Amino acid sequence: MSDRGAFDTNVVTLTRFVLEEGRKAKGTGELTTLLNSMCTAIKAISTAVRKAGIANLYGIAGSTNVTGDQVKKLDVLSNDLVINMIKSSFTSCVLVSEENDHAIIIEPEERGKYVVCFDPLDGSSNIDCLASIGTIFAVYRKVQERSTMGVLSENEVCSGALLACCYFEATEIDCAIDQQKPGLTSGAIFFLC
Repeated sequence: MSDRGAFDTNVVTLTRFVLEEGRKAKGTGELTTLLNSMCTAIKAISTAVRKAGIANLYGIAGSTNVTGDQVKKLDVLSNDLVINMIKSSFTSCVLVSEENDHAIIIEPEERGKYVVCFDPLDGSSNIDCLASIGTIFAVYRKVQERSTMGVLSENEVCSGALLACCYFEATEIDCAIDQQKPGLTSGAIFFLC
């Protein structure tokens, strides 16, 4: 019996999955860069959630978001992480966050071709009781004319969700990427930590 048989040495990571899907689609690599930036933000959020008690990140930040929910300290941190990581990837033109009153329009010299909509910390009212919380996002191709979200949904190229279960100390990313073929979407689940 081989010692190598008990451990998978051909692991498919989120980065590898995104690279392989981008290659299949003969893409430019911009979506890959965007998703890797999102993954980095998610890893940082996961770390912050696990260390929230000792880092004094529990509790209310003192404001309400656009949906009327009280903003938690982890909401603010998560929103800043996602916005900064996506902006620094130079892959998006508009960011829409549940935590912001208005869409964030990226400066012309830093714009990419994607619109990213996200809730940086969905379920944040569950933070103090250690229930499941997560990040939800969707990525859309930019359309030239002004449009409604209904038109944007026709241009969705990727969606994902992060589930950070504090009591299990596990972080999982569910990611689906549209390959521009009717009825065919590649998806996978990845555990980060």
